[in-house]
Amino acid sequence: MKSISFKGCGTALVTPFRNGEVDYDAFVALLKRQTDAGIHFLVPLGTTGETPCLDEQERIKLLELTKEHSEGRKIIAGGGTNSLVQTVKSIKALEPYGADAFLVVVPYYNKPTQQGMYEYFKAVAGETGKPVVIYNVPGRTGANMLAETTLRLAEIENIVAVKEASGNYAQISEIIRNAPEGFSVLSGNDDETLPLMATGASGIISVASNVAPGLMVELAEALLDDNMAKARELHHRLTPLFRNSFVESNPIPAKAALAAMGLISNELRLPLVPAAEKTYALMQKTVADLGL
Repeated sequence: MKSISFKGCGTALVTPFRNGEVDYDAFVALLKRQTDAGIHFLVPLGTTGETPCLDEQERIKLLELTKEHSEGRKIIAGGGTNSLVQTVKSIKALEPYGADAFLVVVPYYNKPTQQGMYEYFKAVAGETGKPVVIYNVPGRTGANMLAETTLRLAEIENIVAVKEASGNYAQISEIIRNAPEGFSVLSGNDDETLPLMATGASGIISVASNVAPGLMVELAEALLDDNMAKARELHHRLTPLFRNSFVESNPIPAKAALAAMGLISNELRLPLVPAAEKTYALMQKTVADLGL
């Protein structure tokens, strides 16, 4: 049995900026919106948080604030890079500040073999001793971790979960079917929440819940309760948000939606830029149609 597990909906939090600096006040307000909506766990410092564009002190401050305003929720903090040395350094720097686990992406750009992936995650887990969540997102990394490799890693005591964003149902189903007791399989794609949780995944790490946390909590809880009629209704209601959140690179559309709602300034850090006018209008309509 793993030392920690994750169920339901966790938000991959955006990082708000204002005039080029992290807007910590806006971040705290976003956290309150999440906890008020009943979000199950929180995921700062991921891709959606533009973490590669944050310095170490900004990352530490964001994690401290997440812990302070989490109201007891579990926190998975992003800590992965494409270098073992830098990943361990990043995790060690963040360890004192309240994360319950660390999200570590399959190394990008390097294109490791399956054995290379296995040795990398085994080394990270050994170096930190903290719970580790694998993040498989081949659309961004250029390398897909196969089910066999994930399942080998799942046997390591402090590798406790996988965030699966490969979009490969057969692969993810194999992981769900064969995972050891207590190993959490989390969808990494909002539009796959229903099919994956219906077949045994324990939750979702969501971009859409930045915008519609209450509805995403309802969807996850309906699926955990096997209430498929309600889950289908919510899935179809949320599908335009799922789709439109990726018409440009994440988190550009999500930030446009939050800006349209008056919650943050519509700023990103280069190389990302704010949404095109057409995308901004689309996200305005999307949130209006959801009654947000």
